[in-house]
Amino acid sequence: MAKLKNSRYLIRKWLSSSTMILTVLLVFSFVALILLAFGILSMPSSSGKAHGAHDLTTLRRNAERTGADGERGEHWVEIISWEPRAFVYHNFLTKDECEYLIELAKPRMKKSTVVDSATGKSKDSRVRTSTGTFLARGRDKIIQDIEKRIADFTFIPVENGEGLQVLHYEVGQKYEPHYDYFRDEHNTQNGGQRMATLLMYLSDVEEGGETVFPNAKGNISAVPWWDELSECAKRGLSIKPKMGDALLFWSMRPDATLDESSLHGGCPVIKGNKWSSTKWMRVHEWGLMEFFYGNSPRFRMTLVVGNIVRRIKEMCSSAVSIDVIASLLSGRLVRERIGPAMLSAVQSQMNAVEPQFEEFQNIFDVDGAKGLPVNLLDKIPKVTITSGNNVDASGDKVSCSVCLQDFQLGETARSLPQCHHLFHMPCIDKWLLQHGSCPLCRRDL
Repeated sequence: MAKLKNSRYLIRKWLSSSTMILTVLLVFSFVALILLAFGILSMPSSSGKAHGAHDLTTLRRNAERTGADGERGEHWVEIISWEPRAFVYHNFLTKDECEYLIELAKPRMKKSTVVDSATGKSKDSRVRTSTGTFLARGRDKIIQDIEKRIADFTFIPVENGEGLQVLHYEVGQKYEPHYDYFRDEHNTQNGGQRMATLLMYLSDVEEGGETVFPNAKGNISAVPWWDELSECAKRGLSIKPKMGDALLFWSMRPDATLDESSLHGGCPVIKGNKWSSTKWMRVHEWGLMEFFYGNSPRFRMTLVVGNIVRRIKEMCSSAVSIDVIASLLSGRLVRERIGPAMLSAVQSQMNAVEPQFEEFQNIFDVDGAKGLPVNLLDKIPKVTITSGNNVDASGDKVSCSVCLQDFQLGETARSLPQCHHLFHMPCIDKWLLQHGSCPLCRRDL
């Protein structure tokens, strides 16, 4: 009986001690919560800095990476806003890439236009006073590398992206606030709605030229560069242009509704020049051919030719010689011009492996001319394309009859000695090694 009483006493003593400890812990937790609520106590941050409750800099998150990508310098992603969702990828492009895009675009710059929501066509507008040009998706290796990097950053496939648009703003030029998404059905037929935009800054701007979001939520004056902004930029959340940086913002919310806080504009340049490049990304795959031709007879004919080529590839179960594709496209089946992206596609096929089935090589030939030896091929004249020889008698630009792509100033082409037809060297050399005649007029060399 004495043992039982002693056991009960020990249990009551243990419970009393546990209750006291638990009570103390609860009191300390309650006090800590009060201190946190009033800002007297703060949790340690990764940067070692304390921020106000509505300070936009609380959204900053650094993700530094070094090593293989070190050639672009130290780069990191900075969260700028949640409404709209906006992020800055610092040092996204190298200086060489920025300068390459500028030099590539300079000869093609025209007055910028806006899209007419009623017709889907471009039109002049006073809200946009810059100059610009489009660079086709996958145009060359450098652009392909940039587009792959964009896809890795955004998790949006390369195929969903439109071509790059390069823009140039001089002093006083601007782009009034606007939305990148569409409210009509016409402009969403190819690829669906625009869901995100990546704006890459190709140059620094001495003063002005900021990208401003007038409808952004949050304490817009909390950005570290607030004192450096122009009066236009202080009307909303703004980002200063810096060479190599890329601004990603979403025109759609995660629930796929249109985000009206994505309203944005380009402030007037006050001092210096502003160069930028824009990549719009769609919900679905964006077709290059649909963009150039829509539902025109030209586009439908191109689809027919493309289907023929695919059928031949299926028959061979191997890469088809470029001779077949050249014969299909070189005036016998279609005389229409195709989009700029086709140039790189055709030239890449020229460098493809030889076909395993020789019987397909001459399936479309109409003469039996033998190919030229290499030493004679090297003697065929080469011509540098200039402003004096890149137009025909009617004033239209001269194009290669194999790939149907316009010659660009500074390119080197071959001029056949008798008919004087011009071709890109990669387009014509392989043909001549096997046939020894002009693929356009069939005249023997």
